Amino acid sequence: MERIAIVGLGLIGGSLGLDLTRQGHPVIGIARRPETIQAALAMGAIAEGGTDLALVAGADVVFICTPIDVTVSTVAAIVPHLSPTTVVTDVASVKGEIVPAIEALWPGFVGGHPMAGKAEAGLGVAEAGLVFDRPYVLTPTEATPPEALGRVRAIAATLGATLCQCHPSQHDRAVAWISHLPVMVSGGLILACQQEADPAILALAQALASSGFKDTSRVGGGVPELGTLMARHNRAALLDALTQYQRQIDHLKAQIAGEDWDALHNTLAQAQAARPAYLKPK
Repeated sequence: MERIAIVGLGLIGGSLGLDLTRQGHPVIGIARRPETIQAALAMGAIAEGGTDLALVAGADVVFICTPIDVTVSTVAAIVPHLSPTTVVTDVASVKGEIVPAIEALWPGFVGGHPMAGKAEAGLGVAEAGLVFDRPYVLTPTEATPPEALGRVRAIAATLGATLCQCHPSQHDRAVAWISHLPVMVSGGLILACQQEADPAILALAQALASSGFKDTSRVGGGVPELGTLMARHNRAALLDALTQYQRQIDHLKAQIAGEDWDALHNTLAQAQAARPAYLKPK
């Protein structure tokens, strides 16, 4: 069994801790607040823990599960405490900026992104099996030691995740389409509805909202800090995706304004035909 340290005990860190602890790995948790450590101990997400980053000493593998904007600085802070053979990996949803920055700090680094989440954040919503049957992306580069990659792949596989491997830049372009763009579109949908000037109509719309609105608005109603970090650290790819989406909206507007119902039907039929490829079993 690997001795594993998890820095950051939010939704992802806590959920990984639950799974890895149940598999028998000695899991050390590190968080900013003592209360978080106590909660993680009580729920069985870690075997021991504290607020001192020096606790990573002796760990075989370290998972960095902090917010995106402090991932690199956290690795810089733990480097003095790492053993030469320690493997470091992260869970950040953006890789292009992070991977080269951390590779410059620690050679045994493997970029990672378990693609599982919830609208809520924090240890309180962590759950075992969160990454089961979900994509777990690894983003090695030419500098990634094969042995380090193999160890992280093995851990991800034991979690029941669906492994995917690609270059950091490919990852960022892909998630801009299917993760970051939906957050912005979904948030825009909610705010567009809020522009209804008649309070009675707005109240009626809110009362009538059902599964369709719930599905399309879910990610837009999530944690704003995470959406902001996605945009900040994947700005170029997200802007390109938003531009392409805006063109599609303009296309739909033109068809409706021109009462070109055959063209609209064809556009929606194309969407219907394309959708299964994004939902097929991985």
